[in-house]
Amino acid sequence: MMHPDTELRFINDVIGVGIVATKFIPKGTIAWISDDLEMTLKKDFVESLDELRRRVVDKYSYLSDDGEYHILHWDHAKYMNHSFHPTCIDTVFEFNLAERDIHPGEQLTCDYGIVGVDEDFECVHEEGTSRTRVRADDYLYFSQEWDEMAREAFKYFNSVEQPLKHLIKKEYAEEVKAVAAGLLPLPSILTLFVDESEDDDEEDEA
Repeated sequence: MMHPDTELRFINDVIGVGIVATKFIPKGTIAWISDDLEMTLKKDFVESLDELRRRVVDKYSYLSDDGEYHILHWDHAKYMNHSFHPTCIDTVFEFNLAERDIHPGEQLTCDYGIVGVDEDFECVHEEGTSRTRVRADDYLYFSQEWDEMAREAFKYFNSVEQPLKHLIKKEYAEEVKAVAAGLLPLPSILTLFVDESEDDDEEDEA
């Protein structure tokens, strides 16, 4: 679910539509959170769809951590655009935070590299970055940068209004509370891409 102070607007002829803040959203605010209204579609089912519907699902969904399910947002979250200078940063807790203060009229964007993609794709040129493509292996090169952005945003978590806080999943609630209070370090986003148990097995075999 997207933050309630957002709406869908036309951005331009190149980008199309995007999500825009209707009120001030301060740094550290939960901007989007996964909730129980999200549609979860098995990968086999999606692959069985006709080309027309499959193309739409592929465009507007993202893969679960295990790659077995397509997650399709139920609200306008599906229209969040990519940026190499995102205003929102993802966390391991199935929500993202405002990476900086977002003012009325500004877009809410995320780095598509952080949500994982199956295929590389070209992006609209942005000033201040040499990146021109989102790549399936971006997490290998940018996870530390993303982690630092998330850590900085979390510093403001308890000092801003959080209208979506009640949707934090129970399995994350205590850890989120501890991270926000500075009692635990924020787990790296890399854990969503790397199976630590597999790494341990490889080390044991070595």
